[in-house]
Amino acid sequence: MDNRRALFLALLITAIIFGVELVGGLLSNSLALLSDAGHMLTDTLALGLALLAAFFAVRPATKERTFGFYRLEILSALFNGVILSLISLYIFYEAYIRLLSPVAIKSDLMLAVAMIGLLANIGAAVILAKSSRDNLNVKGAFLHIVSDAVSSVGVIVGGVLIHFLGWYYVDPILGFVIGVMILRGAIRLVFESVNILLEAAPAGIDLHEVAATIKTVKGVEALHDLHIWTITSGLHAISAHVVVAEAEIKRTAAIISEINALVKAKYQITHATFQTECDSCPEGLLCYVEPVEKEHGHHH
Repeated sequence: MDNRRALFLALLITAIIFGVELVGGLLSNSLALLSDAGHMLTDTLALGLALLAAFFAVRPATKERTFGFYRLEILSALFNGVILSLISLYIFYEAYIRLLSPVAIKSDLMLAVAMIGLLANIGAAVILAKSSRDNLNVKGAFLHIVSDAVSSVGVIVGGVLIHFLGWYYVDPILGFVIGVMILRGAIRLVFESVNILLEAAPAGIDLHEVAATIKTVKGVEALHDLHIWTITSGLHAISAHVVVAEAEIKRTAAIISEINALVKAKYQITHATFQTECDSCPEGLLCYVEPVEKEHGHHH
């Protein structure tokens, strides 16, 4: 199943369950259920944005946007993280008010709705599981749903305690716990998105190690101006100035091809731009040697 179809099915499920949990929360007077509904609303927004981003991401590049619309995925993930953070803060406030003065809750209705929510979340999580492994945007939506499934379990446990023991203060405590879960996922999503927007090196890729790897290629004397960044989830780019040994200058094209193959195999970096230089050039200017002039400059 492709990303867009998976996102659409998950969106349909979460939108329906959001409506069910909102009505159920209002009728049963349960903050835990309303918190779950709030989480479901952010799931619905997240999936809607993720779906839009997935459509935009496959649009071709233009003269103005030479990388196309890939970054829309990351902006969508950032927006989701911010919205989630704000909702969690509101839940904390509401939980505090209810802890000061607990309210009566219709536990039967709370339990029934929470069970429906849990089943729906499990279904949506299964649909998104595979795509979430290699796409930050789908991962964001998947995280919403997984934490929502866990919170639904909490609501069910709370409903049982309220029903049999009359512990109404369990409801705002659950609301607070759900809020913490929402906030934790939100902060992680914001940090990941901001890192990509700031062109930080991808997680798990060490610049010094990459440089050392490139220097193992025969003919590479030195390396400088090395940059590695993420264009969108799963799509990394690299650029660098490669100093080629004078004796190997005729092999420049072969050297660049070898570097490309190496960074692709070892680091899954598929978008590469290398500029070649040689030591005999005055003041580090680009080296142009007659027979291989066309081989210098940018290589993809």
